[in-house]
Amino acid sequence: MPSLKEIKTRITSVNSTRKITSAMKMVASSKLHHAQMMIENMLPYETALDRILKSFLASYDDVESHLQKAHAKEKRVALVVFTSNSSLCGGFNANVIRLLQQVIDEYIPKVGKENILIYPIGRKVYDKVKKLGFVPQGEYNTLADKPNPQDCRELAMSLRNAFVANEIDKVELIYHHFRSAASHILTREQYLPIDVNLEELNVNDRDLTRTDASKASLDYLKEKGGHAESTDLHEGYKTVNLHADFIVEPDVDTVLDVLIPKELNLKMYTALLDSNACEHAARMIAMQTATDNADELLRELNLQYNKSRQQAITNELLDIVAGSQQ
Repeated sequence: MPSLKEIKTRITSVNSTRKITSAMKMVASSKLHHAQMMIENMLPYETALDRILKSFLASYDDVESHLQKAHAKEKRVALVVFTSNSSLCGGFNANVIRLLQQVIDEYIPKVGKENILIYPIGRKVYDKVKKLGFVPQGEYNTLADKPNPQDCRELAMSLRNAFVANEIDKVELIYHHFRSAASHILTREQYLPIDVNLEELNVNDRDLTRTDASKASLDYLKEKGGHAESTDLHEGYKTVNLHADFIVEPDVDTVLDVLIPKELNLKMYTALLDSNACEHAARMIAMQTATDNADELLRELNLQYNKSRQQAITNELLDIVAGSQQ
């Protein structure tokens, strides 16, 4: 059984640790509030622009961007992976690295290890990439702590240029999507080529009350001559085109030259903000859990200390009584 001094030393140590975890929890909570405001302001705009772009590309058969065309054969792929620079955030980094390992194992038989390019955002994934025997395609540790739209724009531009020059055949993003402080969705998303078939909402493609269009819904309407009969759908829908025709000024190429790079820049920046918010939320929860565990441990140690102290006092009284009776 440990002595009173040992128990007291341990109580002091746990108390010091509790102060640290409690302070880290409050710091993470403050950073989360700022990061959550940023992603909540950016995400609706990026999502709306993404839908407009994909609806526009899907609406015109004769319009196809060079960033939309899939290469004939995937010879080289790029993975942009988002983690944090520091630990103490639960399974945040471990989950991303685990998914990265799965993606690498999937692509190695197809393209070979030397044709997998990894762009690590954050020190944790940067170190892991080097341990796996890959050469990191740049160092972006600063972005993990301080999201910068300019640096994201430069990274997105370099990926676009490499894709157009056929140096890269596919680009994917691996990050956590922020839904709430307690809910983070590990996401693997195709960045290039642009996939107009991607459905972000799990709703009926033939719902004519929707204002956004999908590739499947547009193909359906083309078969129907631009309209759909109410008998083909749920009862109550009117015969109406799914979306209004786009009016393009000055011309399609000019609009696409501006719209597509802007959307890809925003997607990269939004993924970074998503990851940043998830990091602070994960750290806040982890530090709250550590603080609660410290409180529970302190209760047990104080109880043990009091029992040992009472036992020592009882033993001393017994010794005094026994000595007085001799």
